[in-house]
Amino acid sequence: MTGLNDEKESARQREYIEKCREIIAERSEKSGRPLSAIVCTFGCQMNERDSEKIMGSLMEMGYERALSEEDADIIIYNTCTVRENADKRLYGRLGVCKAYKQKNKDMLIALCGCMMQEEHVVDKIRKSYPYVDVLFGTHNIFKFPELLYTRLTGNSQIIDIWKDTDEIVEDLPTRRKYSFKTGINIMYGCDNFCSYCIVPYVRGRERSRDPKEIIREAEKAAADGVVEVMLLGQNVNSYGKGLDTKVTFAELLSEIAKVDGIGRVRFMTSHPKDLSPELIQVIAENKKIARHIHLPLQSGSDRILKDMNRHYTKEQYIKLALKIREEIPDVSITSDIIVGFPGETAADVDDTIDVIEQVRFDGAFTFEYSPRTGTPAAKMKQLDKAFVQENFDRVLSTVQRISKEQAGRFEGRVMEVLIEGEDEKDASRYTGRISQNNVVHFPKMGFSLGDFVNVSLDECMGFYYNSKTASGCLTDALC
Repeated sequence: MTGLNDEKESARQREYIEKCREIIAERSEKSGRPLSAIVCTFGCQMNERDSEKIMGSLMEMGYERALSEEDADIIIYNTCTVRENADKRLYGRLGVCKAYKQKNKDMLIALCGCMMQEEHVVDKIRKSYPYVDVLFGTHNIFKFPELLYTRLTGNSQIIDIWKDTDEIVEDLPTRRKYSFKTGINIMYGCDNFCSYCIVPYVRGRERSRDPKEIIREAEKAAADGVVEVMLLGQNVNSYGKGLDTKVTFAELLSEIAKVDGIGRVRFMTSHPKDLSPELIQVIAENKKIARHIHLPLQSGSDRILKDMNRHYTKEQYIKLALKIREEIPDVSITSDIIVGFPGETAADVDDTIDVIEQVRFDGAFTFEYSPRTGTPAAKMKQLDKAFVQENFDRVLSTVQRISKEQAGRFEGRVMEVLIEGEDEKDASRYTGRISQNNVVHFPKMGFSLGDFVNVSLDECMGFYYNSKTASGCLTDALC
């Protein structure tokens, strides 16, 4: 890797954290109360992980967590631009924030994430929301302490957007949303350039982290009480590109599973064209690796897949999915499906439904196509909305029916569950997930958050399970 030295840059940003800490302490004393911060996240798990880093810096500066945006002294919106509704949600929130700022003159608002990498968005923020204090993008999240310090010591709106970068700066404070599980970025960016997708333009080209750094981060997390890690990347299967020593994703996954204290390893997301037989074998042979593979299909039509620039066919996808099911018993395969891509016909949708029927997805995020400015597909002739809605309903009903049938196969089984929280509808019960990612509700029975427990899946409720009993830990590394 070229560019800034990770250790030097992280040390530099820590100096800015200390400078901000002095200012925050003065402002807290003046106001007679601790200042508070909130980070609101839109989008994917990578955004969630970025938000944990931002909150880590804020808390090191002396901010406490705010209970709501209205109560906060600084609000950070970490944005997503994959679908249009995320844009609308952000603009709606910013409109409400204007009233908050009128009430709290010292409130700061910062925007970061994928939306900020789009020039027209930054122009709109500058013109229509001049009360936003700081804007930065996906490539320089590590610079947040420096940018905030610049705003705290000045009066001008700060805009710092990088077009691209080869920098990876990770060694900064973090505050995890959960004490017992965390995401670990293994790579950034994407080289696939699917014709509908804005991600390569806002996240940049692929760059992989050093495997030793990733393993060290996993070991540190385990020492801090983390029992489940999720390895994150736009296309984890292509991990290793650009490294001095070639390491495949399968090899990295195997090494992470060896970390003492880690009871379960997940990953997100896999591109079908890059999923190797080696990866399937590693998952099959290691019980610590979750029996869940998210494998985006997007379309079952060869013609549409070609127009999407997906680099596989319907037949190749089905063959791969069935190979995974054959090699990994009880695996859960979930997917992403787009309906209404330009030029799609009812026959193309029939092909998608055929794949759903053959692969039998355990779940799928099903979306109506949303044109993103700057992508090739946005320039194509768009379909009639009523036609898209009709086909979307067909696909969604098929996904829901098969997902429900798939969930039923585990009813009556005893399976390992990681306790993730309290059941929102019943305080006497916990909620957690099995390796396949299905949700289970069960009695507390003296267990704690972050425990792996043995749970009987007594009743399948379609997309989750109810259980009457839970007993001891199943994970060898933790028992």
